[in-house]
Amino acid sequence: MTGASTYPYEGHVPVLRLGGVLLVTLQGDLYDSTAERLRQDIGETVSDSAITGVVIDLSGVEIVDSFMGRVLSDVAAMTGLLAAQTVVAGMRPAVAITLVELGLTLPGLRTALSTEEALRLLGAEVTALPRDGRARRESP
Repeated sequence: MTGASTYPYEGHVPVLRLGGVLLVTLQGDLYDSTAERLRQDIGETVSDSAITGVVIDLSGVEIVDSFMGRVLSDVAAMTGLLAAQTVVAGMRPAVAITLVELGLTLPGLRTALSTEEALRLLGAEVTALPRDGRARRESP
């Protein structure tokens, strides 16, 4: 099956650590229990590690509901209390429209058009690979 799933995703959402930043990439829709688990995982990881930022990539999410909006808002508030920032990246226009229609302003949550821009907002070093996909070595 290709493309984003239209069925809710149940299970564990992978959280990738890139230095002091957590990268969370959501694909498809999430069950409420999975979103709740994600909120807990992010909170525990931020409090147990030297995390200064969280990037939540929503580019694979086509729709959100009020619960998911609250989860995003809660993550931003929680990470802020734990001295970290949260940036949501790759939000589709339909998702933004839905959040506005639901009246969710998501205070404390920053947005970026791409994951790379989100990492730059957090002050993380972003190194792009050349078009051929191979890393280059620096000459001494």
